[in-house]
Amino acid sequence: MARSLSPRVEAVFWFLLTAMGYFLLASVSLHATKGADNIAAVWPPSGYFLAILLLMPVKGRPAAFGGMIAASLLANVLGGTPFWTCVAFTVSNGCEAAVALWLIRRREPRELSFMVPRSVASFCIAAFVASLVSAMLAWGLTGKGFDFFLSWLTTVLLGMLIVTPPIVMLARLVGSHALSNAPTAMKAEATVILTIAGLVTVMSFSQSQFPATFLPCIAVIAASYRLGPFGAAAGMLIVTIIASLLTGQGYGPIAAIEGAQKTRVLFLQFYLLMLLFTTLPLAALLIVRQRLSKRLAQSNRWLLQAEAAALVGHWRVDLVDWTINWSDQTYRVHGLEPGSPVDVEYSVRQYVAEDRVVVRKILAEAVRTGEAFQFQGRVRRADGEIRYVKSHGSIEMGRGGKAVGIFGTAQDVTETVENARILEAARSAAERVANTDMLTGLPNRRHTLFFLEKALAGARDNGAPLAVAIFDIDHFKQINDTHGHATGDDVIRRVAQRAKAALREEDMLGRIGGEEFVCILQRASAQAAEIVAERVRKAVEVGTAAEDGRPSATISVGLAVYDGELDVEELLHRADKALYVAKREGRNRLRMAA
Repeated sequence: MARSLSPRVEAVFWFLLTAMGYFLLASVSLHATKGADNIAAVWPPSGYFLAILLLMPVKGRPAAFGGMIAASLLANVLGGTPFWTCVAFTVSNGCEAAVALWLIRRREPRELSFMVPRSVASFCIAAFVASLVSAMLAWGLTGKGFDFFLSWLTTVLLGMLIVTPPIVMLARLVGSHALSNAPTAMKAEATVILTIAGLVTVMSFSQSQFPATFLPCIAVIAASYRLGPFGAAAGMLIVTIIASLLTGQGYGPIAAIEGAQKTRVLFLQFYLLMLLFTTLPLAALLIVRQRLSKRLAQSNRWLLQAEAAALVGHWRVDLVDWTINWSDQTYRVHGLEPGSPVDVEYSVRQYVAEDRVVVRKILAEAVRTGEAFQFQGRVRRADGEIRYVKSHGSIEMGRGGKAVGIFGTAQDVTETVENARILEAARSAAERVANTDMLTGLPNRRHTLFFLEKALAGARDNGAPLAVAIFDIDHFKQINDTHGHATGDDVIRRVAQRAKAALREEDMLGRIGGEEFVCILQRASAQAAEIVAERVRKAVEVGTAAEDGRPSATISVGLAVYDGELDVEELLHRADKALYVAKREGRNRLRMAA
C-alpha cells in the first residue's frame, strides 16, 4: 500500500516540479522565435503553470507559486532582462495564473474537462480574461507601448490555450491508467497521426516557395477526428512548437512576409489562434456526438428489448412521400420477417374488411384534426391467423400546421382479448348459476324478482300492460309423502316444462320457492293474461297426467293485472290472494284478483 508524502516533502516536490518546468520552458521560449520588446511569440510557461495548478491539490499551490516566481525571475534575468522588468513580468504572470484558476473553478466547480464544449468555452474565457489582466498589469508596470500590450496578450493567451490542455489530458490519462490500458493498435495509430502532423508542419514551415500553411490544419483536424480532444491538443502543440522554431529561424512562409518582425509574430499568433479555435471545439463536439451516438444506440437497444417483451412495436407513415416504416416488433406482430417490404396500403389491407373501414376513417379524421388516436382491429397475418392489434398514435405537424406524418404503436392484444372473452364467459356462467334454479333450469327467486322489478318500472313509466300469475302444485305435500322426494322433484320439473312451453315468447316463468312459480306476462291485457294463464293451467293438467307409475299433477293459479301498484310486493300480494281463492274453491283452477 502506497504511503502518502509528508506535507514538507510534498511542498518541495511541487516547488521543484513547477520551478524546473517553468524555467526550462521560459528559457527555451526566450531564445526561440522572438517578437517586439523581446517577448516570445508563444509563452508556454503560462500554460504549463496553469496545468500544474489545475492538477495539484489545493495545499500544494503556495509551493507551486513559489517555484514559479523563482523560475520566472531566474529565466528573465539570464535572458538579459533588467531586474525590475523581471519583477514586473513575474508579478504579471503570477496574477494571470491566479485569475485563470479562479475563473475556471468558479465556472467549473468540478473537474475541468476538455471533452465537454461548455468546459472548453469556460477555459477559453478564463484564459482570455487572465491574459487581458496580465497584459494590462505588465503594460502598467513597465510603461511600454500598446504594441507591447498586444504582444503580451496574444503570447500569454496562446501559451495557456495551447499548452494547458495536452498536459492536463495526458496527466489524467496516465493517472487513470487509460493510456497503459489502451490497445496497442490505438497507440500506434495515435503515434502515426501525430508524427504525420509533425512532418506536415515541418514541410510547410521549412520552405517559403509554396505557401502550404493549410496542410497543418488538415493534419490537426484529422488528429481531432481520430483521437478526440487529446489528439487536437497534442497536434496543436506539435504545430506550435515546430512553426514557432522554424519561423524564429527565418524559415517558412510567415518568416518570408515583408515588414517588421512584430508583424510576422502577430501573423503567426493569429494563425495559431485560428487553428486552435477550429480544432479544440471541433474535437469536443465530436466527443459529444460520439457519446450521443452511443446513447442513441443504447436507447434503441433498450427500445427493441422493451418492444419485444411487451409485444409492442412502432410505425411511422410519411404523409409527404407516402411511405411507412415498421420496427422489428411491428413486423412480428403482423407475422412478417423484419425488413420485408411493406407500404401504406398493405398495412391497412391486413385488417379484416369490416375493421379496415373503421381504421381508414379514424386515421383520416386524425390527420384532419391533428388529434391523437387509438383503435383496435383484427389483422389477418401472412399465415392466415387472425390477431387482435391495438394501436395508439399521434400526428406530426409541419410548418403551417400541416400534417406531415403519423406515428403510432402496434400491440398484439390477442391474448388479452381472448382472456377477456374467457372471463366474460365465466362471469356469464357464474351469473347464470346465480340466477338459475338448479332443479328446473328456470330463473330462481332472485332473478325472477329482479326481472319483475324492471317489468313493473316499464309498466309504470311507459304504461305498458303487465300481469303476474302465481301458481303452485295442488296437494304437493301428499305427493312427496306418498311417492318420496325424488318423485316430488320429478313432478316439479314436469310442471315447469309444461308451464314454460305454454307461455308466449315475451313472458317469463320463474320458480320462487318449493312448488311455487311466478309467470310474468308482459304487454298482456287482462283478457290476454287470463287466456295465457288458463292455457298454462290446462297444459300442466294434460301434460302431467298419471303414466308409467308417475303421479299426475294440477296447479292452482292466482292472476293479478298491474293497476298502479307502487312495488313488486304489492302486485305479488294481490296475485297470492287470488291463488288462495283458487285453492279454497277446489284447486286446479284460475282466479283473477279483484
